[in-house]
Parts: sequence; structure tokens; C-alpha cells
Amino acid sequence: MKTRLNLIMIFIVLITTVSCFTKKVVVEPKTMILPLGDTVHLTDGCLVYGLPLTVLDIEVEVEKRTEKQGPYSKFANDLLGIKEIINQDKETWSITGVRINSYSELDPAELYVIESNTLFQTNVLALRKSGLILDLNPEMYERSKEIRKNKRPSDYQTGFPDMGSDEYFINQRDTVFRLVKLDTAFIKIPYLVEKKKQLTIDQLAEKAAKSLLELRDGMHLILTGEANVFPQDKSAIDEMNRLEKEYLALFAGKTWTESKTFSYSLIPHKDMRDKPIALCRFSTQNGINESASKTGIPVNIQFISVQKANDLKVITRPKAENAPAAKYDKLFYRMPEVVSVNIKMGEESFYSSRKLIYQFGQIIQLPANYLIGK
Repeated sequence: MKTRLNLIMIFIVLITTVSCFTKKVVVEPKTMILPLGDTVHLTDGCLVYGLPLTVLDIEVEVEKRTEKQGPYSKFANDLLGIKEIINQDKETWSITGVRINSYSELDPAELYVIESNTLFQTNVLALRKSGLILDLNPEMYERSKEIRKNKRPSDYQTGFPDMGSDEYFINQRDTVFRLVKLDTAFIKIPYLVEKKKQLTIDQLAEKAAKSLLELRDGMHLILTGEANVFPQDKSAIDEMNRLEKEYLALFAGKTWTESKTFSYSLIPHKDMRDKPIALCRFSTQNGINESASKTGIPVNIQFISVQKANDLKVITRPKAENAPAAKYDKLFYRMPEVVSVNIKMGEESFYSSRKLIYQFGQIIQLPANYLIGK
């Protein structure tokens, strides 16, 4: 009887001891990656990231060449013996260079949410560093862009402010008569009248040609050592060369150039692949026009695929019978495609380079539990 009571007491103590232990519930780690949409709700502690897309900043630099006829062009052969001169005003445009800068932005159509009930360990940082995914970081849009000022010539270079003459008016004296009445008769009293008369174009051209020839004679005397006074440095010779050039331009004409830069921002789409896209239109008479304009030759940009990333076939591994479902535990990232970017106008090529275009590539999934460095 006593033995039975002891067994009962031991059994009661065991039951009480076991019931006092805290039961540990093992929670299975769970990670979900879902596309961000109207049906997905953000929870505390989740991570939002997006896939990158490539944006191209295109700069087209053009040059305008202006030829202006000199005011004394018709006297160039008679006074100076110059035959090759500019006979009419003309403007011509040409494309001198094309630059393309590429950078990555978040694709607003490819945003994803990562939720995990445990410590989240994945290669997100490695993928972000390589540019395959981008987090919602506003600093990435704070990129500085160099402002290129158009190169314009000064007003002195673009015209003929000085006609090259030491005087433009001459004093002319004429004798005129004034009638004066004396008793029963009128008499003419002469007196002198001085007037200023503007020189004709022929006279101005002759004076400019004379100044040019005298300037050349003075330079010849200095260079041959026959002058009485010699300059201390070359600044005097430089000024004489500048004056000679200005005098000569009055007869032969003047030419100057002016550079302008046109900027375009382009986001390539998949339907732009392997076909020319009109960036703008260009003509030698008017320069750059809008792409919708009907004047000029179209300047086309073309994206030619070098690496066919869309031809990749993703094979899904067969799941084991007892394997848990893993439908939403894979990380989305985008594989860029290598593209040859060409800019042409007709058969003339202005730019050719290889670029990484993210939106041309394929979106692939990676296991969310893929550890960095493993």
C-alpha cells in the first residue's frame, strides 16, 4: 500500500514539473517578395526597392559658319589686286560632335516589396552596388549636369564697325550771291558758304586701300631694319597684323563661326530596338529642327542588340513531393542588355558606342535567402 502511494506521488510531481516548463514554439522563417500594386499593403519593417532603367542624355553640338561680304568688295581687284573674295552673305551649319551620357533611374513600373518575419539576409546590397536593383534613395536624383555655354563671337568680329577711313566728310566751299537793293537797282554781293559733304563709297574704299598699303610698307621697314624707330616687343607687330586683317576684310570679306549645343533626354523602350528613331532634323541652311519638322534630313539614333538577353530561357526545377511551396520567396532583379548605340544622318555616322540598357534586359528571380559572399 505504501509503495503504491509513493508511485502516485512521483507521477504527480513529474506531471507538475513538465507543465511548468515554457513551451518553445519554433517559427519557420518566411520571406515574401511581391510586386508593389494596389492590392499590396506595406507593413512595418518591410523593404521597398525598384528595378533600374537607363536614361540617356544626348548632346548634339553644331557649328554655324557665317560669311559676310566686305563693303568694298567690288573695288578689291582694282585697288588691291585681290580676286578671291566673298561675293555674298551666306550661313552654313554643320554637326561637329555628339555626346551621350547614361545613368540609372528607378523604373516606376517595376517596384517590389520585401517582407520577412525574421532577420533578412540576402544579397540586396551586392545587387544594389552592381546596379541590378535600386532602393528608394532620393539622393540618386541629385545629379549635377554641366551647363555648356554656346560659343558666340563678339560684336566686333561679326561686322564692320570701322570703314577704314581717317575721315568720312570733307569741307566744301561754294560761292553764292545775295541780292541787295540800292535805291533803284539790285546788286549781287558774293560770299563764301562752307558745307560738309559725305565721302562716296569709292572715295572711302580708296582711303582704306591707301591706309592698308601704308601699313604694309611700315611693317616691311620694321622687319627689314630700315625703320628709324623699332618696337620694344612683339605687341606692336601683333597690333599691326590685326589692323592689316581688319583692313583686308573690308575688301575680301569676313568669316566667323559660332557653336551651339542642343540637349535631349531619351528613355529607350523595347520597341525601339533594332530600328532607327528620329532624334531631330538637320539642314545646312537652318541647322537643327524638331523631329516633327518636315525640313532637313532626320538624325536617327539606333539601338542594335549585341547580347540577346531576352533569348535566355528560365527553367523551373521540379519540386519534391514533400517540399514546401516557395512561390513568393525569390528576389526580382534585372539583367541589362549590351546595346550598340549609333547616331547617323543618312550614311554619315556621328556616334557609335556600346551601352548597358537595363529595360532591354530580362527580369530574373534569385532565391531570397542567398547570402552575400556565399
